Amino acid sequence: MNDFDPELRIDIRDRLRAHGSRQLVIARMQAPADWEGALRHEIAQHRRPQPLIVGSSDFKLFLQSFLIFFTATMMFLI
Repeated sequence: MNDFDPELRIDIRDRLRAHGSRQLVIARMQAPADWEGALRHEIAQHRRPQPLIVGSSDFKLFLQSFLIFFTATMMFLI
């Protein structure tokens, strides 16, 4: 049975560096060749103003709720 040796020092810095290097290679392999252009395109798409009705599900929900309320009020008044 192995007892805990308080004098035993494990240096994991090389393992961490190797792991970081592998992660960097994997990230580079998965990135498109023109990653800066792809990033700029995605940012431009994200910043493009969205139409009020199509872009916002909150607005759609508000509009549907208002129409239901309006219809029910008109039915009640008739």
